[in-house]
Amino acid sequence: MSPITFKSCILAVLLQAGVLAFSPAAFAQAPGRGAGAVMDIGDQPGMIATEDDEAQLEPAFRRQPVYFRTTEKPGTIVIHTNERFLYLVQGDNRAMRYGIGVGRDGFQWSGLKEIVRKAEWPDWTPPPEMIQRQPYLPRFMAGGPGNPMGARALYIGGTVYRIHGTNQPQTIGYAVSSGCFRLVNSDIIDLYGRVPVGTKVVVRQQATL
Repeated sequence: MSPITFKSCILAVLLQAGVLAFSPAAFAQAPGRGAGAVMDIGDQPGMIATEDDEAQLEPAFRRQPVYFRTTEKPGTIVIHTNERFLYLVQGDNRAMRYGIGVGRDGFQWSGLKEIVRKAEWPDWTPPPEMIQRQPYLPRFMAGGPGNPMGARALYIGGTVYRIHGTNQPQTIGYAVSSGCFRLVNSDIIDLYGRVPVGTKVVVRQQATL
């Protein structure tokens, strides 16, 4: 085979691969949420999420065991804000991964904290800055299925933030909150049962390799 013919064959193969890589089917498999995705939506007190809320998530944001290289000890919660994922370290470079909703611009943060309290069906008292943006919100709402705090809450020490459930499953994967991290109710119930008070929480703005 001459060099020109060989190069032509290689070019044809690369072009074919490019067509496949940029086909509509390939794009359809890519998650529509994640880093940079923002949802401009207010809280909806009183709305009740379906019991099968996890089914509303794209596959990438559903709870699943994953490979996760880290030096953190098993039982540590590691949150990658940009990725929209919460990892519960399990050891041997493995973790349980959960899709999350994160704080919008101006409300994202990072740091090393710990869980200081846990609550089932927590009450909700919107902070003043949230009331200012959404004046229609109640000043207090008892816990229950229609509460925006969802089924469970893990309170992060030294902050006003929590890891909690949500009655808006469609917000998972987006920057939408006032700094808290939200999971669908089925996921926060699972996480709640796995972590005790005192659990270390590492919040990272940028993903690390």
